[in-house]
Amino acid sequence: MFKNKKILITGHTGFKGSWLTLWLLNQGAQICGISLPDSEDSNSHFKELNLSSSILDKRGDIRDLNFVKEVFTKFYPEFVFHLAAQALVFDSYADPVTTFQTNVIGTMNILEAIRATKSIKVAVLITSDKCYRNDEQVFGYKETDYLGGHDPYSASKSCAEIVAHSYFDSFIGDEGPACVTVRAGNVIGGGDWAANRIVPDCERAWVKGEPVNIRSPYSTRPWQLVLEPLSGYLMIAALLYKDSFKGPNNHKLRNEAFNFGPPSSVCNTVEQVVQQLQKYWNNFDYKIEQQKSMAKECNLLKLCCDKALAYMGWEANLTFNETMEFTATWYRDFEQSCKGNPQKVRDLSTKHIEHYVELAKARNRAWVEMFN
Repeated sequence: MFKNKKILITGHTGFKGSWLTLWLLNQGAQICGISLPDSEDSNSHFKELNLSSSILDKRGDIRDLNFVKEVFTKFYPEFVFHLAAQALVFDSYADPVTTFQTNVIGTMNILEAIRATKSIKVAVLITSDKCYRNDEQVFGYKETDYLGGHDPYSASKSCAEIVAHSYFDSFIGDEGPACVTVRAGNVIGGGDWAANRIVPDCERAWVKGEPVNIRSPYSTRPWQLVLEPLSGYLMIAALLYKDSFKGPNNHKLRNEAFNFGPPSSVCNTVEQVVQQLQKYWNNFDYKIEQQKSMAKECNLLKLCCDKALAYMGWEANLTFNETMEFTATWYRDFEQSCKGNPQKVRDLSTKHIEHYVELAKARNRAWVEMFN
């Protein structure tokens, strides 16, 4: 589906962005990425894979409209996946201004470039499950539920959704590129080293033989492997691309919002995540450390993904235990035999993608057909 297609990915150096970049490279795509320059001392899946040698790697700030438009104009993409964001709740408390500027004004700049670039057929804008006004209801949030946010990060993501759909209605409509927003959260997997995330916290502690401190052991989330929502993003992009040749207003996916996540029955606590990771990671320990902080974290957050199933036939591929096994074994194999060797890391991550796809084929997941 994506072979020889020109695909622009913002946030390509981030956790999700690096996995999406690798997956599309393995599909034969031509990729241009937009991200901020790396910190010299930072770990990242993107750097471990040495992906900059395989793509057009553009560094700059999405808050700079002139920079964004110049990259779009020169690369002239067919697909856009917008993932670039300030993505951490705790950082949004420390710097709310940058959070809002990046996630709201940055998204607006991407939309400005999309509507000015005639080559674009499809644009998928990734926000977050935290865009919903979270009243900690026991039912999963649907795409029609209220947007909102108690913390700056969540509020910025709800604002980004409003900006995106305003552009869809006001400027892009049914004649322009086929656009959607997609919402997923609590994505885990190998290659994440971000601060204040439970899996990277485990990795940093356990490689030193220390117990990991966990802040909110009873908070529940719809945990999913990073490849799960990416399969949804790729599927919806493929469907929209195929329909873009059939005339405007052809497909009910256009200008919509979609949740991607596990079944609503899959909602485990932070402590259960750590306990499950232990089984595949030499049984390292943890300790509960309640910390007082100005940063309020929600205790319960679930998504309803019935719309993706009804409109696209998409559903999650893995069980909770399989998600934890994928995650723990990537870090274990990385530390034992791959660290510092980009080709081995690329082989490791590619094998994870291939294994994930094989499981999807065996389980007759509809999205697999989009890549045949």
